[in-house]
Amino acid sequence: MEPVRVGVIGCGVIGTSHMRAATESPDIELVAAADLIDANREKAQTQFSPKRLYTDGADLIADDEVELVVLAFPTAYRGSVGLDVLGAGKHLLTEKPIAMNADEVRALIAAQGDLQAACCSSRYRFTRGAEVATEFIASGALGELRTVRHRNLSSAGKQPTTPRPEWRLKKHLNGGGYLVNWGCYDLDYLLGITGWALKPLTVFAQTWTVPEPYVSHIADGSDAETHYTAMARCEGGTILSIERSEFTAAEGDEAWGIIGSKGSLRLAMTASKPGRIVYAKADTEDGTSATTLWEENEDRSIHAGPLTDLAAAVREGRPPKTSLEQALVVQQITDAVYRSAETGEAVAIQ
Repeated sequence: MEPVRVGVIGCGVIGTSHMRAATESPDIELVAAADLIDANREKAQTQFSPKRLYTDGADLIADDEVELVVLAFPTAYRGSVGLDVLGAGKHLLTEKPIAMNADEVRALIAAQGDLQAACCSSRYRFTRGAEVATEFIASGALGELRTVRHRNLSSAGKQPTTPRPEWRLKKHLNGGGYLVNWGCYDLDYLLGITGWALKPLTVFAQTWTVPEPYVSHIADGSDAETHYTAMARCEGGTILSIERSEFTAAEGDEAWGIIGSKGSLRLAMTASKPGRIVYAKADTEDGTSATTLWEENEDRSIHAGPLTDLAAAVREGRPPKTSLEQALVVQQITDAVYRSAETGEAVAIQ
């Protein structure tokens, strides 16, 4: 197919990943890159040699040769720029989290028209393990889903010797903390492998900021959560349960599972060596028995997935891995988690 002509706004760490994906794909041409910081632009030129470099993202959006724009800069500024991209008739790939709140996502959807648009929260579904799980769940082998859950606790490490990113745990820059940094991946993964069939209705949640012994481990002025737990009741009674923390005063712990009326899966979103999915089957005579459904040492780049997928979607006229409408569901749950944590009450999805 004719290469999709791409421009990347934001040449930092994650923007570099997008530019690398673009230059390594025969189906993408890196036409332009933009960044406010001179050093970032210089590094982009040295590493990837885009045709044109801009200081102002608006100039990149106005570039007639660019047909797909990637937004790789902090969340607080992406909403309005995303509208500019769509308003200019360009396809859009935005970094995760999709937005500061659900209203910003709705605005993007309203502006999208016939253009393609996607969110990078899909990254962890570009693995073979995710594909196997998705296909198996779609087969109906698990029966009616009862619980879809994950728990991931990360212990605090030693006192850092380099500055922590300023944006990462500040609400006004990032829209939240660990929930938006990682929860969008967790929710996209669990909702995605279950075919986006879960329809959340109400959420009950709690969040906590960094424990006092680890305040010096994060950027000064950080006010967002480092630990969250939430339960969402979905249509039909399925429970979606998520918990994740960093800088935790506990040993590390991780568990992912889907339980249905006929069987269950034990799996993991992040790569392990080897990756493994265990299927437990219900049998009237023999009870529950477990077998390994899939096991593999896979080495697939998750960072390239969203861009290469959206480029293919543009040329093939098909939906991307995570559309704006699907990203809206993730954001609606996220917003409800924060409201529930603030009020101490269950919150209806809006």
